[in-house]
Amino acid sequence: MADGKLRARRRRRRLSSARTAGDRRRHAGSASFRSQALLHALHDVDCASTGGASVAAVALVHDYLNQRGGAERVFAHIAAAWPEAPIYTSIFDRAQLGDLFDAARVRTSYLQHLPGHQRLFRALAPLYPRAFASFDLSAYDTVISSTTAWAKGVITRPDAVHVCYCHTVARFVFDYDAYVGRLAGPYEPLARPLVRRLASWDRAAAQRPTAFVANSRNTAERIRHWYGRDAYIVHAPIDLDRFDVGPGEGDYALIVSRLLPYKRIDLAIEACRMAGMPLLVAGTGPAEAMLREAAKGTSTTMLGYVEDDALSVLLGNARVVLLPGMEDYGLVPLEAAAAGRPTVAYAAGGALETIVPGVTGEFFGEQTAESLAAVLRAFDPRSYDAAALRAHAERFSPQRFVERLQEIVQEVREQHRS
Repeated sequence: MADGKLRARRRRRRLSSARTAGDRRRHAGSASFRSQALLHALHDVDCASTGGASVAAVALVHDYLNQRGGAERVFAHIAAAWPEAPIYTSIFDRAQLGDLFDAARVRTSYLQHLPGHQRLFRALAPLYPRAFASFDLSAYDTVISSTTAWAKGVITRPDAVHVCYCHTVARFVFDYDAYVGRLAGPYEPLARPLVRRLASWDRAAAQRPTAFVANSRNTAERIRHWYGRDAYIVHAPIDLDRFDVGPGEGDYALIVSRLLPYKRIDLAIEACRMAGMPLLVAGTGPAEAMLREAAKGTSTTMLGYVEDDALSVLLGNARVVLLPGMEDYGLVPLEAAAAGRPTVAYAAGGALETIVPGVTGEFFGEQTAESLAAVLRAFDPRSYDAAALRAHAERFSPQRFVERLQEIVQEVREQHRS
């Protein structure tokens, strides 16, 4: 017991001296930092009381917590699975996500203090690599990151395990024109070389995690192709409790999405015009102005941001839900199924893993308005059974997701020790 306490005291002194002066200044007087220190102290006491046996000190990392998207909802389940772990992220918007993440757990980077960081967070891309590398994670022997680009770039201590849950390979690596080109506009000549440098950083940062976990087979294949890494596969869950099976009484098609060029909402607007079907688009994003212009004079209504309760009603009453872009995974078809409604999706990417043709939805084969319009004209929502749709969604429960992810983290820890 005495030896264990001595080791604990020595460990506290090492961790204290390892913090940089900048880190101490940044957190001085911070209640959240005092809470973090308390967690470390409790961990040391646990080690002492067990004679020095290994007790995981876990930190969680996510790209940014300032928007309510699928990746953030999935990360909320990861945060709930390790409830005492601090959360490191570049920026945090409590107004957007305070109901999902306890602000006392969140540690932000220096980007949080830049004027306009919430509105211009995508323009801060050149600063994210340094922001994540600046986090001091020396107190943790286990780091779990959740990323579409940046969080995998954290630097851990040499003996630590870093398990990265990857929602997608960064799209600026393999799909520049769809993700960046259309938004760069007149700045495109400046953006292209910058994105090339970020892509080079991204491939190097992908070698830092001990292990990858992909949200789909499609994402795992991209990880293997672009990063040369194998990945476990754990399909992302949906919040089943958010959705009730609806009556499907509406005559409209519905899109729920961040408004980004690669989502191909422009294609759906034109397809619904051709098919004579009303389209509702729920979501916000940098392509919103462009899409509102495209929707003028059509049967499309741009709804902007929609609260969860209202969104559940929209899903439950939709004639059909549309997924016109190529998603690495895509939670929306599963959310639609949870509400008892089918999806028509582009036949590529993660949709091939989450949609069962004839049971939970249908595919259109070419990514054109004509191909989607042809499917919509022939589509009959009465051929779908709401109970079967809901049963399919229940296969992707948060409990299954958390249990499997915890198993993988433990497996990687044991392999790392051996």
